[in-house]
Amino acid sequence: MQHFQAGDRTAFDTLFARHVAPVRAYLARSSGSAAAADDLTQQTFLSLVRAQDRYRPSLRFKPWLYAIATNAARDWRRRQHERVSATGELPDSPAEGTEPRDLGLERAVRTALDSLPDAQREAILLHRFEGLSFAEIAELAQVTESAVKVRAHRGYERLRSLLAEVYRP
Repeated sequence: MQHFQAGDRTAFDTLFARHVAPVRAYLARSSGSAAAADDLTQQTFLSLVRAQDRYRPSLRFKPWLYAIATNAARDWRRRQHERVSATGELPDSPAEGTEPRDLGLERAVRTALDSLPDAQREAILLHRFEGLSFAEIAELAQVTESAVKVRAHRGYERLRSLLAEVYRP
């Protein structure tokens, strides 16, 4: 990143090649949509270019990049809840779907993850699926490592509860 900041445009190509696939995968899990993940990935790297002057060498690059991606996903999620109907009215409730009991395991997990508060969902996605340490997530979220562990623990507990309702033995 420091090379890119210094004007080496090939450094961006290296950063992009190294990080585009995991960032896209994270955004696909976060949004539940491959098309949205593509758009959010482009937005993330565009934001990286725009924010290059704000990056400090004392920051670890990966958490900084995932903070940008997380913010893009949060903004996208907010916009999804503000969809306008064909008549130009805002919906009374978030996007409607079928009951989790009628869905496959993947859809049930997606639905359960979507129902978690943002902080819990992000802690789980970044730790479990993206392999970031709790310390890296704490740096990204600008909270303590203990706070991230609590968020993840509460998120996992809530997921267990939600999925137990769907898949009873």
